[in-house]
Amino acid sequence: MFSALLGVPVALAAFWFLAGLHELEHVLWAELPTDLGWATPPWWWPLPLLAIAGSVVGLVVRHLPGAGGHVPAAGLHSTGTTPAALPGVILAALASLPLGATLGPEAPLIAVGGGLALLFAELARAPTTPQGAALLGAAGAAAALSAIFGNPLIGAVILIEVAGLGAPQLFAVMQPALLSSGIGSLVFTGFGRWTGLSTGNLSLTLGVPFPRLDAGDVLWSVPMAVGIAAALHMVLATGRLVAGFVPKRPVPRTVICALAAGMCAAVYTLTVDRTPVDVSSSGQAPLARLAADPHAWGVGALVTVLLCKAVAYALCLGSLRGGPVFPSLFLGAAVGVLLAPLPGLGVVPGMAAGVAAGAAATLRLPVSSVVLVVLVFGSAAMMPVVILAAVVGFVTVQLLPPAIRCRRWANRRRRP
Repeated sequence: MFSALLGVPVALAAFWFLAGLHELEHVLWAELPTDLGWATPPWWWPLPLLAIAGSVVGLVVRHLPGAGGHVPAAGLHSTGTTPAALPGVILAALASLPLGATLGPEAPLIAVGGGLALLFAELARAPTTPQGAALLGAAGAAAALSAIFGNPLIGAVILIEVAGLGAPQLFAVMQPALLSSGIGSLVFTGFGRWTGLSTGNLSLTLGVPFPRLDAGDVLWSVPMAVGIAAALHMVLATGRLVAGFVPKRPVPRTVICALAAGMCAAVYTLTVDRTPVDVSSSGQAPLARLAADPHAWGVGALVTVLLCKAVAYALCLGSLRGGPVFPSLFLGAAVGVLLAPLPGLGVVPGMAAGVAAGAAATLRLPVSSVVLVVLVFGSAAMMPVVILAAVVGFVTVQLLPPAIRCRRWANRRRRP
């Protein structure tokens, strides 16, 4: 009952948080450039925005409890957020995501949902044990996460797999997480229709029909998944190196990293004459455009966006605040479209395999990755390729040398 009641206020808070992010991003990257006379943001547009983002995040890391939430390079396997850390988490996310960080909103949502759940439990003076606090945090995070991926099931599955629990504990956490996630989805749907605001959930409308799978699609998905997983493993490792560089002097070094990410977007725009939003964003909107018309992206544009977005992604992973999932989905999809002309490989199977491999390599949650890709694509037609690519991507990153871990410097960063 408490988890069911918890889903409503947490989902309301998450709705307005996401709607605010979405509206602010639209103002900064669409309305403001248009009002100033540009059809799309000019090449230099990301630089001042990301300089502001780096300054604010650096100040939050230095002065506020919780340092603005966990570093995105650590993935989603992070410790719970305390109520005292919520202001810093919200401020860092508002400074990072709308202003051009190459990150997604899922990690701040998990932190906000979990922190609010514990805050409401404290306000209600509900007696909690450490296990109960973890359970409430999971339920709150599931309620907040339910709508961003376009389906309430994804939020519950991700939280269940992140918890890493055995069978009895899995059953215990699944019921409140799934219930709270479903209620959160209802709140998102109702408030979205009532207010007319959009939170930008992740769902794709493919501009090409689903083909029948053949042997070529299956065979190509294996080396593609290996390559994508290895590349993303290197990107995440670089992000952890950046994260180790920032804490000693958080304000100037965060600004430097953010400006370098903005330069990646500027180089992309100057090279291929496309909008810098393709690089300076979570990748959600470019992923939707890529799925709707994959043939509109030439080989040069795909190669350039892969290189520039990967570098910007690594820099933002270690310096700004957000989630690691959305950019990896776009990078995997872009690789799939780039390699689609290979003999026997189609555009849709290539995208499905690329997104699945990117999700599994970043999340290291193979079941969640499969569920995520199938529900986002809205069809089970690519299920064999999705499962194969997710498993191969997950196994690949498990077999590679472990990346630099964040715990040592993260603990040092939080010391007074």
